[in-house]
Amino acid sequence: MMRPKPSGIGETFHEFSLRAFDLSERAGRAGLDSNRRRVQRWREHLFMMSQIAIAAGLAWFLGQHLLGHQLPFFAAVAAIICLGLSFGQRISRVVQVAVGVFVGVFVGDLFVALVGTGAWQISLVVFVAMSIAIWVGAKILMVNQAGIQAATVVTLFPNPDEGVSRWLDALLGCAIALVFALVAPTSPVQKPRMKAAQVLYEAAETLYAATAALRSGDENAADEVLARARSTEGKLRALSEASSEGIALVRYSPLMRQHRDHVQAVAEIVAPLDRMLRNLRVLARRVSVAVWRQDPVPAPVVALVDQTAGVMEFCASELYARRMPERARPRITAVADATSQIDVSDLTLSTAVIIAQTRSILVDLLELTGLSYADAREQVPDMH
Repeated sequence: MMRPKPSGIGETFHEFSLRAFDLSERAGRAGLDSNRRRVQRWREHLFMMSQIAIAAGLAWFLGQHLLGHQLPFFAAVAAIICLGLSFGQRISRVVQVAVGVFVGVFVGDLFVALVGTGAWQISLVVFVAMSIAIWVGAKILMVNQAGIQAATVVTLFPNPDEGVSRWLDALLGCAIALVFALVAPTSPVQKPRMKAAQVLYEAAETLYAATAALRSGDENAADEVLARARSTEGKLRALSEASSEGIALVRYSPLMRQHRDHVQAVAEIVAPLDRMLRNLRVLARRVSVAVWRQDPVPAPVVALVDQTAGVMEFCASELYARRMPERARPRITAVADATSQIDVSDLTLSTAVIIAQTRSILVDLLELTGLSYADAREQVPDMH
């Protein structure tokens, strides 16, 4: 005769199984998301990695067949270092690294010829190479490379008879890296515009999510809006780096100078985009507070936030179409006029803050269309 199970054990085991399944499902989703992010990072760096690999091989080939050196190690290494450490603001960093490599190899060769190798020689050569780099006004990247290359020459290749060849190899590698950075840049002139469009699209989606949270009163959704608004900082940083590289590219590359006006125009919207995202984060924080406190926001105000998101989306589509968002100006001013018609006599703090931040965002969007801050502010009427 079977003994009866203690009361509640079956339910407990069933609940435990459900929790284990839920945890395994979440772990599987997290692993899949992690792999997707890794693949995305690999794709974003694919062109740069291919470029570095080709530059290194070309530097080695030219070192052997043009300079006649049997092992042009420093040619390949200099090309890799110059291009590999210069993903953002590439032109200026290529020059910095090139000078650092050049100084380090030159000083290392000189010390090998004069005093040989050893522990104290390594300390002295690194100190002297870094001192020279600092003396000529180098930045930290250039100073570090000077010390590293000087130590490499003294420890790994201490042959005084090859001093000139190592120096020429480094010069060749740096020259190839500079040519690659100017002729085949990792950030083409259209990349900053695409990054700016992505920032605007993400901001628009955040506002859409904010209006959905206000209408549903879902606290979790409101918290996700705040987290999403805070995460836009990374996209703005990527835009700023791409913009800086684009400006350097059109300034120094003779093949890209015809794009100077466009690149400069995109660079000028980085500042208002930064302010817009700051205002967006304040708005998202207030949305979270309003939902948590069950502080109702009037439907007309929610609708205006939704319309602002639509204007952002239109600005992004204009940038994707290779146009500055000047055509968005009438739409922005229409929403701005609507914000001035709201009755402010009986507003809660949350509603007042949401309206104020929406109006500030509209000023930022008007600056994106090419207006100065003073002119953009004039286009947003005072509230009645």
